Amino acid sequence: MIYLDNAASTMVDPRVVDAMVPYFGQMYGNPSSIHRHGRTALRAVRQARGQVADLVGAKPSEILLTSGATESNNTVLLAMNDSTDCHTITTAIEHDAVLEPCRRLERRGVCISYLSVDPDGLVDLDALESKISRQTRLVSVMLANNEVGTIQPIKKISKICHDHGVLLHTDAVQAVGKMPVDVNELGADFMSISSHKIGGPKGVGALFVREGLQLAPLILGGGQERGLRSGTENVAGIVGFGHACMLCMEGMKQNIMHYRRLSQRLVSGIMSSISHCKLNGSGSMRIPNNVNVTFLGIQGEDLIIKLDEYGVAASTGSACSVNVQKASHVLQAMGLSRDEISGSLRLTLGTNNTESEIDRAIELIKKAVFELRAVSPLRQKYGL
Repeated sequence: MIYLDNAASTMVDPRVVDAMVPYFGQMYGNPSSIHRHGRTALRAVRQARGQVADLVGAKPSEILLTSGATESNNTVLLAMNDSTDCHTITTAIEHDAVLEPCRRLERRGVCISYLSVDPDGLVDLDALESKISRQTRLVSVMLANNEVGTIQPIKKISKICHDHGVLLHTDAVQAVGKMPVDVNELGADFMSISSHKIGGPKGVGALFVREGLQLAPLILGGGQERGLRSGTENVAGIVGFGHACMLCMEGMKQNIMHYRRLSQRLVSGIMSSISHCKLNGSGSMRIPNNVNVTFLGIQGEDLIIKLDEYGVAASTGSACSVNVQKASHVLQAMGLSRDEISGSLRLTLGTNNTESEIDRAIELIKKAVFELRAVSPLRQKYGL
């Protein structure tokens, strides 16, 4: 199987598995216990917290360990909008882990503004500034889009926010590991990170909370995570997350070069061999492992099924909607037509992909597209 769906999830690095295994067995203590087993677990959690912090340029005390980026996003949005006097600004192309909490807040009477984007998926900075009011408490803009890979100018956005006394949250799930990410350089006040996008286990993530800022906890109980997130820590998962962050940091430059080389090969191969297709998202401001292409005249879901039969794993967009295939709100916001949206395919690269896999994938994509176009009712419309 040629796996090209790394934006959905990555394989757990074998070195990460090795680091986790002892905490399923002999090192099984609860970090809240004061005996030797508990202290061993606590040291492991502290070390992992430091490894996560190092990856994004934060202090260990600024890292809140969570069950994943969905919880991290929800924590910020719900805590920062605790009354109907609040106003939050986000974008039309955010992940559902941001959009769904925003919709719930709207039902509670909170004012949410959604920024539009240009055809490349970039936010209009003037439009952002014009939306800020005296009630605005938070702006939430993702660093890199999960469907088309477009990188937002977060540093410029943070300056606008801070000039108006507004806090900035960024969902950095797809960016971390695909580009250097430093919370201080970007100016983010809150940042969400996920483990399983960078070779770590699922069910673990983090929220960066800038020193001095306060959040109300979503989960109450034993007071773990400095009272911000109660519940016995997932020690093995946290250890794996920390180890994945360390490996990610060590291999950053090499991995980025690897992604660029393979994505250029993939885009060039597709564009030169298949007609009536186009790359979605920014040509330059994008993470290097993301390739989102529209093939006119076919349905993306049909293409995914066909590719799966041929041994290629891909997707049409976010994999976080529990088997529900729906039109991409990201591509809609970017102004693509219904046919362009329905014919889209997301291919996302991982560290394990090879040039030979990319060459094989190009041939299989070409074969699948030609087969589907041969029976497409849109053949005449687009002259296929």
